[in-house]
Amino acid sequence: MSRKVIVAGVGMIPFAKPGASASYDEMGAQAGRLALEDAGVGYDDIQQAYAGYVYGDSTSGQKALYRIGMSGIPIVNVNNNCSTGSTALFLARQAIASGAADCVLALGFEQMSPGALGSVFQDRPSPFDQFDAVTDRLLGMPEIPLALRYFGGAGLSHMKKYGTKLETFAKIRAKASRHAANNPLALFRKLVSEEDVMSAPMLWPGVMTRLMACPPTCGGAAAVLVSEDFAKAKGLDTRVSIAAQAMTTDRAGTFESDDMMRVVGYDMTKEAAAKVYEAAGIGPDEVDVIELHDCFAQNELISYEALGLCPEGGAEKFVEDGDNTYGGRFVTNPSGGLLSKGHPLGATGLAQCFELTHQLRGTAGERGVPDARIALQHNLGLGGACVVTMYCRQ
Repeated sequence: MSRKVIVAGVGMIPFAKPGASASYDEMGAQAGRLALEDAGVGYDDIQQAYAGYVYGDSTSGQKALYRIGMSGIPIVNVNNNCSTGSTALFLARQAIASGAADCVLALGFEQMSPGALGSVFQDRPSPFDQFDAVTDRLLGMPEIPLALRYFGGAGLSHMKKYGTKLETFAKIRAKASRHAANNPLALFRKLVSEEDVMSAPMLWPGVMTRLMACPPTCGGAAAVLVSEDFAKAKGLDTRVSIAAQAMTTDRAGTFESDDMMRVVGYDMTKEAAAKVYEAAGIGPDEVDVIELHDCFAQNELISYEALGLCPEGGAEKFVEDGDNTYGGRFVTNPSGGLLSKGHPLGATGLAQCFELTHQLRGTAGERGVPDARIALQHNLGLGGACVVTMYCRQ
């Protein structure tokens, strides 16, 4: 029997450019302490911990958590590419829901290098071999950096299929900057217009400008999850709970569809969202606020459709109608998203949790969504895994 899972505390540090941050263990420990403080519990209350990061040696989670305490608890190191933070959250939620633990810490951190993402190990098969083979066949252009080629290709697929204009992606990036202006934890808070985005250097002519891509960043974020009984016994904040959560991985269609949108996880997102809506008994029309995986403006647009926020092929109208921002149907990425906040891979999913928890508590300040009660989180990692989480205010 599944138990209710409460988000008792969240913590996040400001994200920074590579070379301008503290070390990964310092960032992770700082985020963890903030989450413990926010929850009102001590490290001795934590029964399990899940530590997420992508670029680091094994047991980096212990290195970060030992700075907080050394209580002998199970610490599990998690790596699921860009969905690492939400995968740690997924495992922590399972531990609470199943009754295996009553108080669990999910932690994410990343100390990144400048420049485009790349493979670390060159002496063995890449987990992206199949993805690259399909992408080579559909697009060619191997000189374009890996992530840019994948997601730019997905945007190009949408443009060809539905006539979507490059300016629509620019509108999404401009919206992100308006939201980030009210987020003191966002790395880039400067307002940019649609024209600014369009006039930025072209990374892929006709497909993507530099401002449509999120920057590599360093940072940390964390969440304390507890059972409802534990929360009540300790007098903790029970306002925010996880109503439903699902993780999906690729199916054969990723490689057999001849569609770059599906190569980058459209099907994973669609399936995970459907599972969450069914499990929660809450449809997309009831969602108030969303943090979704906008590693590129192109991925934000195709995610609108995959999450069921608008019909397939309807994302451009969705953007033009302003249904992705304040005053529209949904407020998407009020934090500024990855495009403005930055994307330290292991921390991203937990930073989304941080934002949505404050949105539902009503403590998000000027970027708060009025009377928000239902929140949706979408975190995607190529290779691949997708985690969709629904939160409710009690």
